[in-house]
Amino acid sequence: MTFKTILISVSLCALIGACTPISRSHGFVSAKGAPGDVETGVDTKTSVLEKFGNPSTTGIFETDTWYYISELREQLGYLRASTQSRTVTTIKFSEDGMVDLVDIYTLEDGNIISMVGRTTPTRGREISVIEQLLGNVGALPQGTLGSENLPGGAGGPRRE
Repeated sequence: MTFKTILISVSLCALIGACTPISRSHGFVSAKGAPGDVETGVDTKTSVLEKFGNPSTTGIFETDTWYYISELREQLGYLRASTQSRTVTTIKFSEDGMVDLVDIYTLEDGNIISMVGRTTPTRGREISVIEQLLGNVGALPQGTLGSENLPGGAGGPRRE
């Protein structure tokens, strides 16, 4: 084999390796089943904890609502990772601790939220940096001149 053939084969292997996606799972992963397997009216908080462990998060105002969140992200080479799948399982419990409702949301159920690009104007943006730095050069502090006789221009005992 020549050097050129070796260089081409190594380059091809590097290119093929760069195109292989890197998959990463984030959030809830269970070996015992999916949270969607929870049955309403049969399972309780204790049985859900035994099957799946602690939830990813709980409701802030609704402490009887548990969320199990899982996500699969894929990255190709140097490109930004993209979300391939997302599942949010919501389990709501009744006051006696029984499962009342199970909802499963996927990536398709999500909504894209547009960010508002408005900014609040401030005074600092109306003048240049040089004007900001040199704006007070030569200005005297207020109240140090005039009929007041204060040592150092401020504070301390008055001289009569």
